[in-house]
Amino acid sequence: MTTPPRPLPVPDARSAPYWAATARHELAIARCARCDRFEIPPDSICSHCGTSDPAFRFEPVSGRGVVRSWTVVHRASLAGFTEEVPYLLVDVELAEQTGLRMIGRLLDGPDTALRDGVPVQVAFEDIVPGTAVPAFTLALGGSS
Repeated sequence: MTTPPRPLPVPDARSAPYWAATARHELAIARCARCDRFEIPPDSICSHCGTSDPAFRFEPVSGRGVVRSWTVVHRASLAGFTEEVPYLLVDVELAEQTGLRMIGRLLDGPDTALRDGVPVQVAFEDIVPGTAVPAFTLALGGSS
């Protein structure tokens, strides 16, 4: 019996630049043209300045950050992940802006010892040719 495939992202008009960047193994985050703050995910209203037409532009970011929270997933919620459990999900605060957080898998394994503030670096998982999703690995040699 074959394992069902992992779900694929379905880009829309707002997220297409993000997914195009991840396909190139780059992390690009939306930035509001009015207040210059990053926003994940971009929306029709900037959560920082409240403008209803934020004119988000996507900018490359370093992908460096620190773990703020984590969980070990023991039960797959989708069939495409059944052979991958257990795995670690981490909530990462990116270095570019205080409070700029994203969630992704930690590729170092489910038994990795973590604590608040552990430095990580973005990595990418190729799901199918031309489609990659961001994940994280422990950063080597120091803080972010």
